[in-house]
Amino acid sequence: MHTVAVLSLKGGVGKTTVVLGLASAALRRGVRTLVIDLDPQCNATSTLEPEETEASIYDVLEDPKRSTLAAAISPSAWGEGVDVLVGSEDAESLNHPDPSQKRLARLRQALAKLPELVTEDDVPYGLVLLDCPPSLGQLTRSALVAADRALLVTEPTMFAVSGVQRAFEAVQAEREVHNPELQPLGVVVNRVRPRSHEHQFRIDELRDIFGPLVMPVALPDRLAVQQAQGACMPIHQWGTPGAREVALAFNLVLARVLRMSRSRRGAVRQEAEEELA
Repeated sequence: MHTVAVLSLKGGVGKTTVVLGLASAALRRGVRTLVIDLDPQCNATSTLEPEETEASIYDVLEDPKRSTLAAAISPSAWGEGVDVLVGSEDAESLNHPDPSQKRLARLRQALAKLPELVTEDDVPYGLVLLDCPPSLGQLTRSALVAADRALLVTEPTMFAVSGVQRAFEAVQAEREVHNPELQPLGVVVNRVRPRSHEHQFRIDELRDIFGPLVMPVALPDRLAVQQAQGACMPIHQWGTPGAREVALAFNLVLARVLRMSRSRRGAVRQEAEEELA
């Protein structure tokens, strides 16, 4: 199971758009996916339109029991293959700026119980996407403690570049203190206009800062993204030329997510074998 925290410490860069695009690509590829909506704005939950639940992410973070986790997860309206751990506006009250280690570990404790929810007839989750709020409090930090990869989202603008630098520093800090397995997956640049000199300048700036972490595929700025979200549909099902262009980009990003997570597990296995030898 690949667990990916999707974050940026600047709002409005399309972080939830990336989560939904990856979920759409995973649905097309047949990878069962769980979207965890940690953002109190609950945009991912609204777009995925899950059935009503008895609990939410707020309850899971307060009481990470198996029963609470099960009560907070619901199938999405996108069809079999994408489920939602539903968001809640009340989660904002849990977004402490300096949470204790016990609080930070609760989401990881809850996700460790996910395999217990899968019956013999179910396909296990292959991908878990954590949609983080644009702030560095308990909610985002809990995601970084629970994840094995962090995907940083930015736009090709001056202030967004600054935000992704701070997000990268946050990933490194949690890796050093609470989650040594956490690795930066990469930086994905969203809403790119290929003919914009300013956008190209900022992309070059990102490559100077982050090097190969900047993904070679960028997400183009297309109206189809907003149209599909407004209709609560996967981008892969929208069907316009712009939607197909964006869908192809998300296919490539998902392929990198799955490939790099496999590479990480292979490296860990090799290290263990070398130690035994």
